[in-house]
Amino acid sequence: MSSNIDHLLTETRRFAPEPAFAADAVGTADLYARAAEDRLGFWGDQARELLHWHTPFTEVLDWSNPPFASWYGDGELNVAYNCLDRHVEAGDGDRVALLWEGENGDERRVTYAELTDEVKRVATVLEGLGIGAGDRVAIYLPMIPEAVASMLAVARIGAIHSVVFGGFSADSLRARIDDAGAKLVITADGGYRKGKVSALKPAVDQALADRNGSGVQESVEHVLVVRRGGNEVEWTEGRDLWWHEAVAAASADHEAQPFPSENPLFILYTSGTTGKPKGILHTSGGYLTQAAFTNRVVHDVHPETDVYWCTADIGWVTGHTYVTYGPLANGATQVLYEGTPDTPHPGRWWEIIQKYGVSIFYTAPTAIRSFMKIGRDVPGGFDLSSLRLLGSVGEPINPEAWMWYRGVIGHDSTPIIDTWWQTETGAIMISALPGVTETKPGSAQVPIPGISIDVVDDAGEPVGEGNGGLLVVTEPWPSMLRGIWGDPERYVETYWEKFAAQGYYFAGDGARLDDDGDVWLLGRVDDVMNVSGHRLSTAEIESALVAHEATAEAAVVGASDETTGQAVAAFVIIKQSYLKAHSPEGLAQTLRQWVGEQIGPIARPRDVYIVEELPKTRSGKIMRRLLRDVAEGREVGDTTTLADTAVMSVISAQVR
Repeated sequence: MSSNIDHLLTETRRFAPEPAFAADAVGTADLYARAAEDRLGFWGDQARELLHWHTPFTEVLDWSNPPFASWYGDGELNVAYNCLDRHVEAGDGDRVALLWEGENGDERRVTYAELTDEVKRVATVLEGLGIGAGDRVAIYLPMIPEAVASMLAVARIGAIHSVVFGGFSADSLRARIDDAGAKLVITADGGYRKGKVSALKPAVDQALADRNGSGVQESVEHVLVVRRGGNEVEWTEGRDLWWHEAVAAASADHEAQPFPSENPLFILYTSGTTGKPKGILHTSGGYLTQAAFTNRVVHDVHPETDVYWCTADIGWVTGHTYVTYGPLANGATQVLYEGTPDTPHPGRWWEIIQKYGVSIFYTAPTAIRSFMKIGRDVPGGFDLSSLRLLGSVGEPINPEAWMWYRGVIGHDSTPIIDTWWQTETGAIMISALPGVTETKPGSAQVPIPGISIDVVDDAGEPVGEGNGGLLVVTEPWPSMLRGIWGDPERYVETYWEKFAAQGYYFAGDGARLDDDGDVWLLGRVDDVMNVSGHRLSTAEIESALVAHEATAEAAVVGASDETTGQAVAAFVIIKQSYLKAHSPEGLAQTLRQWVGEQIGPIARPRDVYIVEELPKTRSGKIMRRLLRDVAEGREVGDTTTLADTAVMSVISAQVR
């Protein structure tokens, strides 16, 4: 079967950078020329300019044993020193690092000097518990300053952290602790979520207790517990320690030692198709270089004046790269928020932007579309004039959601960067540079300077401008994953085997190049449908549905069909203002006709289901395989990674 993906939607709106923005932008057009002339020299320059090296490197890249890379291999650095100590030594200790807002209204302003002091103390505690270079530490915390301090303390002593999202169950936590062989777990009694305390320590206790017959040897020796929720917790003497007692008693006299550039920094688990999570391994020097570089030039961070806010949880890679490592390496001031965007009221995020004068805001398209559903009146009640740059991350953003974001949140003038990257890539790979690129609603646009991307067919041949196919990275990059923890064969097979002859990394995403050569993401290749011999992208049909004024959000799947092979099934959330005036049947028919007009009869959905919610993971990704189960009348599969596991029974009932 051909891997070329038919392209049906056309987007003609264009937005050039404002001259005033471009004049002051960090990322400039000459970066592309420098990188094109000498790619490795460019990345060598970035590593030297952005980071402090205890031992300077002499070789930028060793690619003698692909796909196993070594970046800056003979150099030595300390990741935490780069994020903390050097800013204090440069006289910026009084600059605020974290503007923390708890969901319940608690707040803290943590300066670089205070955060450095805390991280030194935590590092001392960890070493006292027998944690050293190469040991693994599991972190299972809410979005509190101690979460960032934990990651940096682990990095400071050369150990490896594995952050597990605080919404995951004891089973998911156990699987990750076991796979990594963690010696220590850092957790909290609980954290605030949706107006109440969500307990965390009990899940840790359960994960460490359920060993009967599992055949797994317990690796965890200690559990360090932050007191946040004030909820009752069980205590295991000799194993459990309170953070506030241990850290307060520890010495802040801790010198950051240098570690090799390829010293492992973290393992982050991403769900595998086999059901066993994949432990994506990232190392230090190359990862931190690309994290700092992209945060500077893509988010246009001016550390002296900007207030930056990335809404991601540290349990996801976005929270690693663009909450902890990138912004702190750049000495930025950022907002950290514990709770959900609709607690205690639907305007909470806009209230926080107004309160702290946030100037750079980076969030997921799913969040943007959920705000569209509520309507513009909510953000309209807050002063958002401090915003000067908006970003999106996580999945392709529909053109209409992009336009709403620009118009309602960005007062019709703020540039938007739509970024493509993955847990595996470590940092942003494709994005506009806000002071350089003429932006197009819905397009990820161009590879960042120093990154090589192409769109190819199944044989690895470039499809050329105007065509769709498979997105590949054609050259190694600094923040690339270094493997799957404990499973080098799975690493080669999963990411490199398909285009082994060309040496391309295949991400699993479909994309097309427009007539200018700009990249448009078409979603996971697994989500492409084959309708009467046409390969159609779910992303384009979803964009057409969201372009209708009644639609807040849509998810499309291919359901088996005797006549056409697969048929389009659409699950649509309608804006609240439209539900009162129209029947679901009438709306479904209207949307079927609308897609036929926008894209063509081939893409007209066979079924349009009006639903109240879509099945999403805690990071906001829509789980289309569950919708496929519903559309094909099967029993719904595993729902454990959903933010709300009850949502599928509601959808199934609505569809029936």
